[in-house]
Amino acid sequence: MTVNHPTSGPWPAGSQKRSGEVSDADLLALTAGGDTAAFSTLYDRVTPWVFGLVRRILRNPAQSEEVTQEVMIDVWRTATRYDASRGSVHSWILTIAHRRAVDRVRSEQAAADRTEMVGARSAEVDFDQVADTVTTRLEVEQVRRCLDALTELQRESIELAYYNGYTYPEVAQRLGAKLPTIKARMRDGLIRLRDCLGTTPSTSEGRP
Repeated sequence: MTVNHPTSGPWPAGSQKRSGEVSDADLLALTAGGDTAAFSTLYDRVTPWVFGLVRRILRNPAQSEEVTQEVMIDVWRTATRYDASRGSVHSWILTIAHRRAVDRVRSEQAAADRTEMVGARSAEVDFDQVADTVTTRLEVEQVRRCLDALTELQRESIELAYYNGYTYPEVAQRLGAKLPTIKARMRDGLIRLRDCLGTTPSTSEGRP
């Protein structure tokens, strides 16, 4: 395991007093006063415990090292909050480590869930789009086959009226046929088209 010592970064310059074999509580008290030497000694003592606990929870070595560093930064920043009446320094630091490790697990799981959800939604949208495209193409092909089965005048009349938006008089003019003839051919053509497509009769087959 490679864990960096706090020689730079968020630790302010402080007393260079070496603490020797003083207790963890004394080292933490000195750390709370900004003593980087005391924190360095405490760091060396507790980091193996912290890493061991975090590793058991996360199982990932790289993430365990990251979380261990985060825990030790928390110890440096919150040393003044330690209350000896509520437990040992060892227990206090391991409580911080456990909380940090669990938070990382939850964060990783939430990220994985979001990725899975986005992937599922994307797959669903892609499937729906493909299905709609296939359905539309099949319907267009069916309509084209049914139109091809009509007479030329019926097909041209319907295409001009229903695909190009021409009125009946305009269709008659463009095809050079009488208006009653166009209406009759279109009516017959729509009936044949409806039967070919298998649709139900419309309440308004005619157009003004």
